[in-house]
Amino acid sequence: MSTLNAAADAALPPAAGQAASTPARTHARAKADERAVPFYVENLSALAKTLREQFEPFAKASTMPSHVQLLNWLARAAGHRNYQTLRATAALRPPTPPACVVPTVAFDATLTAHATKAITQFDERGRLTRWPHKFAVQRVAMWALWQRFDARRTYTEREVNALINTWATFGDHATLRRELINMQLLARKPDCSEYWKEPQRANDEVRAFLRALRERTQEALPPGTARRKAQT
Repeated sequence: MSTLNAAADAALPPAAGQAASTPARTHARAKADERAVPFYVENLSALAKTLREQFEPFAKASTMPSHVQLLNWLARAAGHRNYQTLRATAALRPPTPPACVVPTVAFDATLTAHATKAITQFDERGRLTRWPHKFAVQRVAMWALWQRFDARRTYTEREVNALINTWATFGDHATLRRELINMQLLARKPDCSEYWKEPQRANDEVRAFLRALRERTQEALPPGTARRKAQT
């Protein structure tokens, strides 16, 4: 959900014969901005396309649309005649989120027994120092390696091995590479010429583990040390 600030009234010019003072305009703008109008659009791609078409004449003329024009464009994209119609509709019947909108739910940050065990397999720099015996712990620990890969590029097998050896110190990159594939955290071509990071969504257990590992690693760094943001 997005909101449109009801500032159209403040953007309108004063009536003929009336000179709006700067304080008055500022006050009107502030009062208008306090009223937010809910804005829903079913097709974001269509909205972007419509806005692009509307902007083209202004781009050619090296000008910018007014605040009111922008509000009207957005309102029409949502199926209303103009912004005033959208605002009136919202005032009479506040819209409810579409069924496809899933509310954000805070995840449980409590570490499970397996996540707690996985944490102990890493050193203070966030490197995996030993291979866990239990598969349930292995499954959690492998996400720490997964987040080190960049989803925007592909890797050769040699590059995968080098990255694994950077973040795992016990010298068995072949096992770790194979498990990343088996757990569908990485994928590769049949001839192993290219590897890439698979887009995966971590569950609550893994998210809590990754957060705890990140906090533990950052606490071990000296004050003022630059921290590299993990690829997620």
